Amino acid sequence: MPTRDDIRRLALDLPEGYEADHHGIPSFRVNKKIYCTVHLDRPRIVLKLDREDQLNLVAAHPGIVVEAEWYPQHGWTYVWFEKTDLDTLALLLKLAWLNVAPKRLVKLFSGEA
Repeated sequence: MPTRDDIRRLALDLPEGYEADHHGIPSFRVNKKIYCTVHLDRPRIVLKLDREDQLNLVAAHPGIVVEAEWYPQHGWTYVWFEKTDLDTLALLLKLAWLNVAPKRLVKLFSGEA
């Protein structure tokens, strides 16, 4: 079962990912854009996914990946991290990072540079 420490490690392993406060909770960003926030009062993170990825992941992982009640059409997505595994969590974080990272970083990350 993944922990908040696992989330932090995986989020910071992404190129130029860094941690910053967001209204009293940890957020992970690249180029000043949030790709993940971590709730402190429940085992849930919020990711900024591409809308198509979001809909596919919600369908594939019911009860684990859920559209946020605010701005779901913009890709904001809840993930109940204690109900998933590290590999899935790493993939979800990568997708969120890819959604907000600058194109130059995405090219480097995918080996196209």
